[in-house]
Amino acid sequence: MHTRCSGQTIGLGTVMYSHLILTPALCLRTLQIYVPIRQFFYNLIHPDYSAVTDVYVLMFLADTVDFVIIVFGFWAFGKHSAAADITSSLSEDQVPGPFLVMVLIQFGTMVVDRALYLRKTVLGKVIFQVILVFGIHFWMFFILPGVTERKFSQNLVAQLWYFVKCVYFGLSAYQIRCGYPTRVLGNFLTKSYNYVNLFLFQGFRLVPFLTELRAVMDWVWTDTTLSLSSWICVEDIYAHIFILKCWRESEKRYPQPRGQKKKKVVKYGMGGMIIVLLICIVWFPLLFMSLIKSVAGVINQPLDVSVTITLGGYQPIFTMSAQQSQLKVMDQPKFNKFMKGAMQFLENYEKEDITVAELEGNSNSLWTISPPSKQKMISELMDPNSSFSVVFSWSIQRNMSLGAKAEIATDKLSFPLKNITREHIAKMIAGNNTESSRTPVTIEKIYPYYVKAPSDSNSKPIKQLLSENNFMNITIILSRDNTTKSNSEWWVLNLTGNRIYNQHAQALELVVFNDKVSPPSLGFLAGYGIMGLYASVVLVIGKFVREFFSGISHSIMFEELPNVDRILKLCTDIFLVRETGELELEEDLYAKLIFLYRSPETMIKWTREKTN
Repeated sequence: MHTRCSGQTIGLGTVMYSHLILTPALCLRTLQIYVPIRQFFYNLIHPDYSAVTDVYVLMFLADTVDFVIIVFGFWAFGKHSAAADITSSLSEDQVPGPFLVMVLIQFGTMVVDRALYLRKTVLGKVIFQVILVFGIHFWMFFILPGVTERKFSQNLVAQLWYFVKCVYFGLSAYQIRCGYPTRVLGNFLTKSYNYVNLFLFQGFRLVPFLTELRAVMDWVWTDTTLSLSSWICVEDIYAHIFILKCWRESEKRYPQPRGQKKKKVVKYGMGGMIIVLLICIVWFPLLFMSLIKSVAGVINQPLDVSVTITLGGYQPIFTMSAQQSQLKVMDQPKFNKFMKGAMQFLENYEKEDITVAELEGNSNSLWTISPPSKQKMISELMDPNSSFSVVFSWSIQRNMSLGAKAEIATDKLSFPLKNITREHIAKMIAGNNTESSRTPVTIEKIYPYYVKAPSDSNSKPIKQLLSENNFMNITIILSRDNTTKSNSEWWVLNLTGNRIYNQHAQALELVVFNDKVSPPSLGFLAGYGIMGLYASVVLVIGKFVREFFSGISHSIMFEELPNVDRILKLCTDIFLVRETGELELEEDLYAKLIFLYRSPETMIKWTREKTN
């Protein structure tokens, strides 16, 4: 017994073996679906007639727009919490995974599209188009809403990206329908010789790695006998000749009569602009560092001012901090009075830049030195032959987010003690209940009343503002609590001399001059400093400028070519024979081009102006 299907005979035993019984209706339905699809793709790949066209440039521009949308609108392709976070992530040297995947896939599709274009394979383009259409629609309408937790209709950036991608699909389908061009000659920007093409082509060559990547890809996916270095050599010669051709065409359009001097508009327009530009580059670091803080500087008042005093390297005798209400901004009357006698280097400070830190005279920590160390300290103080000094240190904490280079600015000063002062301090520590042990001891010229807090970590005292350029005096006394069994001890300090606030209180006072910091947006430049800007910006730019103004004599042979038409035609001939598959002729023409550049006499003959 047999079953007929579309004119073919199938044995019943075979059908039973495969456990599938095909009815004529099922076979006919399958063929009705399969045959039109197969015929559709066959007609695409093998058309009877095709008006060959080239829309690769438009497809590349559409892909580039999508690439830009991904970079600047990445927040729309992630969760709500990741909104506008790509900039901060990159500034923290963190690359989000979804962003990296999307950028690499977009860039990869652009590379594949270039390879298909160079190989002129319509079948590969059809397969690539089908994969992209199904993959992108599945991602846009199924995966993306789940990732972003937003509907596609509510995601404006995703809609914009999808719209541009649909434009790409339309162009790609048109390219498949018409077929790839049989000849791909040169860059699309080199089709005309005018200022627009010239500047666009030079801008194209300025993009980092774009020219090199295009040259290598073209060499990989184009049939040629040239090595990679020879290929790049031809590309470089062609680019150089195209630029010269544009300049020669502009000279023909705007000729300069012989013997006529250059117009003042040209001299002052071009020359004046260059002069202003060079002057700005030379003085840029000074102008930038001066204006960045005086005009756009951010006030960075301290959050905490701490003082520590140590005797002879032992446990500190005094520690105190000033915060919040203890940090006062100098009011206007006191500021005006203070600035009358101020020196020139303080004229850039405003009253908001000066902070007065009021420090309590009683130390905020007990003096818990051990008895053996105390006895050793007394012995060293009483020994006039041993060196013993007092160390005064301070630290100023700022808000790092405002643009300061360092969060804390610190410094310390060391002063030797006089023998009489050491003797009085030793008696005070010994606590012999004598009159001298209960009298405050004056330590002369150790207190820096005015300190400067720059944006870095190096705080410095301002001795110029003190009388006779000397530090101020302080008095110290060791207080004891004899009412309890613990016999607690702590030091009490007092600043002698004139103060801005609390003239009669037993306390310390420190005046802090806070340098303005550059805005965070300009911190990457201001962080170099004046010398750093000169070394990294001015000298580097000066090196390139010097190369432009010098060494011109070495390139006269290749730059001053009156007529480059024959060389340009030789380059296009190399492209043409390569596309037609005449690879031996390609080698001969390349050898001719190299000989032309090696022979000055032949170059002169080839580039002479045409005579009527």
